[in-house]
Amino acid sequence: MSGNTYKSKTLAAWAAMLGGPLGLHRFYLHGLRDVWGWLCPIPTVLGLWGLQRVQQFGQDDPLSWLLIPLLGAIVAGTMLQAILIGLTPDERWHARHNPALAGHPEAPASGWGVVFAIVISLMVGAGVLMATIAFSGQRYFEYQIEEARKLSQ
Repeated sequence: MSGNTYKSKTLAAWAAMLGGPLGLHRFYLHGLRDVWGWLCPIPTVLGLWGLQRVQQFGQDDPLSWLLIPLLGAIVAGTMLQAILIGLTPDERWHARHNPALAGHPEAPASGWGVVFAIVISLMVGAGVLMATIAFSGQRYFEYQIEEARKLSQ
C-alpha cells in the first residue's frame, strides 16, 4: 500500500488542506490508483458549476441550490481529513505509512507545520461548514415559502 518511499505527515496535512477537494492528499498517500482520490474532484467541479450558475442566473436557480452544498461538503470534509492526518500520533503515522521507521527512535517527528495546518483547516472547515448549512437552510425555507404562496393563491 505505501511502498518504500517516506510519507511526510506535514506534507499530507497541507496537501489535504490546500488540494484536498482535488484528491491531492489521497494521491500522495495512496498513489494514482486510489479510487477515492479520483472521486474527490467530482463534487468539487459540480459545486464550482453551481457557483457559476449563481453568477449567470442569479440566486433563484434551483440547480445551484443543490450543487453549491456539494462544494461546501467536499471542502469541509477534506479540512476534517487534514485535521485527522495532523492529529495522528507520529508512531501510528509511521506504522501505517512508513513501516521501516515504525518504532525507530530516530524516526522524524512532526513539528509546527502540522500544527499550523490543523489550525488553518479547523478555521476554514468550520467556516465553510457553517456557510453551507446556512445557505442550504435559507434556500430550503425560501422554497417552502414560495410553495405555500402558490397553494394559497
